[in-house]
Amino acid sequence: MLRYIALFISVVFQPLLIPTLVFGLILYLVPEASSIPLEIKSTILLLVVLSTLAIPMITIFGLRLSGTIKSIHMVEIKDRVIPFVITCIYFLMTTYFLHEKVEIDPVLWQVLALISLTIVGLTVVTFFWKMSAHMTGMGGLVAIVIVLGIKFATFMPLYPLLGALVLSGIVGTSRLYLNAHKPLETYIGFFYGFVCCFVGFLYIYSW
Repeated sequence: MLRYIALFISVVFQPLLIPTLVFGLILYLVPEASSIPLEIKSTILLLVVLSTLAIPMITIFGLRLSGTIKSIHMVEIKDRVIPFVITCIYFLMTTYFLHEKVEIDPVLWQVLALISLTIVGLTVVTFFWKMSAHMTGMGGLVAIVIVLGIKFATFMPLYPLLGALVLSGIVGTSRLYLNAHKPLETYIGFFYGFVCCFVGFLYIYSW
């Protein structure tokens, strides 16, 4: 029973969900964090969901059905490389698309660029070591909540931060319970995601 719960948590709170959560936070919970008009916020969020969550997931299922990877859980390092590289391509293409839309707040492409570069770094590491992508995402989520709390006085970060920290603990515990990672792989993954995103978001919102 516990294994099924851990699997459910791992699938639902997967790394591909993080950009959607980050953009949802920026667009709706902290509207001061961008100058996007309310009428197009849903369109922007839909674009992010499709390009960073839905399409990569469909691609991963396609790779599994074709036999390119053994499992969608990508337990072995060799199963992670191709999906990670393809995900990087999707993220970078979406970043470029947002960058070219000059009428859109540059914060949006900068945020996705930061996330994309973090994933590129994770992908490079994946060629040699199985750092936790789940915990990299969780570290990034905690970082954005803290930075928004620092930069915007109207945002009360206490409960979002507590939620992100508790979720990080639950996800990390689930990955360890499933033997998907060793403890060091989860700790380093969280630290890597947090540091990259904390420094990056501070830089983005320093202008």
